[in-house]
Amino acid sequence: MEFVMKVPESLICLHNFPSSSIAGVLAQETHFENLVSFGGSYIAASYVKTLEAAGARVIPIRINLTDEDYVKLFKAINGILLPGGAVDLKSSRYARISKIFYDLAIAANDKGDYFPIWGTCLGFEELTVLTSDEVLLTLTTRTEDVSLPLNFSESALRSKLFKNIPPSLYKVMSSMPITANYHQWSLSMQNFTQNEKLRKFYNVLTTNSDGELEFISTMEAYEYPIYGVQWHPEKNPFEWRKTTHISHAAEAIYMTFYMADFFVNEARKSQHEYTEDTAATQPLIYTYCPTYTGNISVFEQMYFF
Repeated sequence: MEFVMKVPESLICLHNFPSSSIAGVLAQETHFENLVSFGGSYIAASYVKTLEAAGARVIPIRINLTDEDYVKLFKAINGILLPGGAVDLKSSRYARISKIFYDLAIAANDKGDYFPIWGTCLGFEELTVLTSDEVLLTLTTRTEDVSLPLNFSESALRSKLFKNIPPSLYKVMSSMPITANYHQWSLSMQNFTQNEKLRKFYNVLTTNSDGELEFISTMEAYEYPIYGVQWHPEKNPFEWRKTTHISHAAEAIYMTFYMADFFVNEARKSQHEYTEDTAATQPLIYTYCPTYTGNISVFEQMYFF
C-alpha cells in the first residue's frame, strides 16, 4: 500500500482559539518494584513528548498535592491526559485525582467553560469507572503487546475525533495493525451496552477483538470533550524496546500525531490561564529531568517525582 502523507485541511486553517495550550499529565504511583528507588510516582516521557510535538506545553499533575492545589491547577491548565499504567481504578491516588479533575471538568463544561479530558489505556478504563461508578472491565490476556487495526463504527466519521481524518489515514487505521495494545482488562461491548450510564454518555467509535471478546478501543462523550482510547498512540514514535510489537512505520507515526494534534487543538479552546502564581508552585515539565529506563522497563524514559 502506497502511503501519501497529506496534511488535512483542518490542520491548515487558522483556528478561532488561542494558539498556546498547557496540558496536564497525571502521575501515578510507581508500581514497578525495580523502579521504586527512583521515585514514588512517575509519568512515562512518551506522553509528554507526544503532546509537546503537537505544540502543547506540559505540567505534571503530581499525586501528593492538596485538593486545593488540584483546583488551582485545573484553572491553570487547558486539558488533562490520564495516561496508561497499572494502578487500582478505585483505591489509588491516580483514581482519586482523576475523579477530582473529571468532576471539575463536567461542572465547568456545563457552564460553558471548555475543558477536555483524554484517557489512554488505564486512563480510558478510569473514565469508564468515573462515568458508571462501577468497574465493568473483563479480564483478557490476549491484548498484551499486540498491534491491531481498528474496526470503525458507523458513526465514527461523524464524530468529533474522526470527522476530519484524511481518507488515506482512515484506510490505514482500518487495515494495518498499527495501534499498540498493552492491556489485560477490556470493556466489552456487551458490558458497555448493558450499562445505561455508559451507553448514554459515550459514543463508541472503534472496537477490537482478542479472538473471543469484542471490546471498545476508542470512544468519545456525546456532550463533553472527553475522549478515551484503550490503545497507545504515544508509543509508536517514542517507545523502542526491541521485544515489543509496536509499529514504527510512517503510517503509525502519522496516526500518533493526528491524535495528538486533535487533543491539543481541543485544549486550545480552553480559556484557562497558566499564571506566574501557579508557575511558582507548580512548574512545567521542563524543570524535571527524565531518567533513561529503556534497559529496565517498558519505557525508554520516565519522569519520577
